[in-house]
Amino acid sequence: MLPRTYDNQNCSIARTLEAIGDRWTMLVVREAFLGRRRFDELHRTLGVARNVLANRLGRLVDDGILEKVAYQERPERFEYRLTEKGVELWPVMISMMKWGDRHAAPDGPPMLILHRDCGGEVNERFVCDACGEAVDARAADARPGPGVRPTPAALR
Repeated sequence: MLPRTYDNQNCSIARTLEAIGDRWTMLVVREAFLGRRRFDELHRTLGVARNVLANRLGRLVDDGILEKVAYQERPERFEYRLTEKGVELWPVMISMMKWGDRHAAPDGPPMLILHRDCGGEVNERFVCDACGEAVDARAADARPGPGVRPTPAALR
């Protein structure tokens, strides 16, 4: 197993990988962008082991990417919301998604990112193909694309 830290490297990419560089962490962030905030919801959707999810959520909170906010007092329950630091990951997520759409989605994109104002598709430059406006995370919505397939988690 590779170490989690890259202490001997003076590299911003290596430091970023320390915070978000594993599969489950990036998928938790993806789900946060899709509006899933509660532990049970994340667990059901991702199908990840509870201990792994708890670990990734804890790290994302510790790294300031998510914040843990109480939504119920008795019993005490929390949800996980993207911080500004977390929202800044949106271009990274969209770039990864667009790369995957080009190279790993033979049936077409499983998800489309649409401009909330006009409904046009957001391209890899974060610009709406319909109106030409620059789009950020707060002005975008995700919708199923032509390549979407039901997953076991989605069928539950």
